[in-house]
Amino acid sequence: MHALIQRVAQARVTVAGRETGAIQGGLLVLLCAERGDDEAVADRLLAKLLKLRIFGDGAGKMNRSVQDVAGGLLVVSQFTLAADTTGGNRPSFTGAAPPDEGRRLYDYFVAAARAAHPVVATGEFGADMQVALINDGPVTIPLRVMPVAPRD
Repeated sequence: MHALIQRVAQARVTVAGRETGAIQGGLLVLLCAERGDDEAVADRLLAKLLKLRIFGDGAGKMNRSVQDVAGGLLVVSQFTLAADTTGGNRPSFTGAAPPDEGRRLYDYFVAAARAAHPVVATGEFGADMQVALINDGPVTIPLRVMPVAPRD
């Protein structure tokens, strides 16, 4: 599972002119389920995301997590994070989970996030979305959690 997170002062998502989610401060999470991902991968990514210390403390150092600062999460599905650009000028998205599986894992991630964190807003899976944000810093960090290979 792949996420691109941006620390934001505010962010919102609209679909066909209708706002589907917004936060005032926290993390914009662009989320991509990839082939082979499962709930355990989503759980590990969420745990990492919630504990990642990328917010400033009293001394201005990045020492606080989104939980520490009571920030929001805006989770937006983004299958294009699975883009493979090694073969030419048109990206391939074969690494992305199939749409039904991607939706299931996105929904699972959002439900788990809502159970673990008080402020979680979303985009709309598979929709043509417009995302507006004020990046804070800017701080933009890629996170990737891979499925664990079975042990012999």
